[in-house]
Amino acid sequence: MAFFRACESVRSPSKRLFVDPWAAFFVNPSLRRAVQLSGIPVLGALVRWYMDLRAEGARTSAIARTRLIDDVWCEALRDKIGQIVVLGAGFDCRAYRLAGINPAVVFEVDYPATLASKLARLRQVLPKLPPNVHFVEIDFNRQSLPQQLAEAGFDASLPALFLWEGVTHYLTSAAVDSVLRYVSNCAPHSRLIFSYVHAGVLDGSVDFEGAEDLVRNVAQLGEPWTFGLDPLAVPEFLRQRGLRLDRDASARDYRAQYYGTDGHRMKGYEFYHVVIAHVPATEEGTVAAE
Repeated sequence: MAFFRACESVRSPSKRLFVDPWAAFFVNPSLRRAVQLSGIPVLGALVRWYMDLRAEGARTSAIARTRLIDDVWCEALRDKIGQIVVLGAGFDCRAYRLAGINPAVVFEVDYPATLASKLARLRQVLPKLPPNVHFVEIDFNRQSLPQQLAEAGFDASLPALFLWEGVTHYLTSAAVDSVLRYVSNCAPHSRLIFSYVHAGVLDGSVDFEGAEDLVRNVAQLGEPWTFGLDPLAVPEFLRQRGLRLDRDASARDYRAQYYGTDGHRMKGYEFYHVVIAHVPATEEGTVAAE
């Protein structure tokens, strides 16, 4: 993801969907030359062609998904949501690159080793770490998310935006359920963005181009995909956990949104989805239940 974001950021302003000036610092040294080449018109086109050849749909899905989440994040800030929780933050740098973040408090949650790696690189490129960003270490097998967030200063009585990107398909259904129920018990009007893969990818019941090889490859790398959802079941799945669906977009949807007519011709990763949901107010929840 850092590589995709870095390559997109060096494209011409008229072509790129966003700018992440920090992404290149999280890219392996062997790939940094490819990032530089991506900024040269003709060579950049060759680099993108080769990336798409190696993993059809991965790059364009990732880029459009990043822009979609950027837009939802910025909308939450405009709506005066003052807390943002990034679950499985990894090398996400939205807290350092998107405008309007200063009034909000950001909680980046991840395993200690991952956060340590991120902090080491941030300290090399930022004059100082932003005081409004809190780094929350957690071992999900041993520690409680509500407790760790509370100790870091998170106030569950105030609306928050939760971002959970690129994580659920590595978890158990129990782990996903636990996080969703925690979010639903936070303040009304809190928002949630999370990604998931179509359940048909996992059981082979739906044929997505390239998906079978991808699932096999990640399993061989020791990171098997273990959780998915049927898009038709998502509204009820969320309702049972106290959440209200606003939008469920597949890669086909958000590529069309940001790449326009070119997006309709792009293929691959159609099994990848982004959900936007919220915690309903009491009266809204009553109507929904009826």
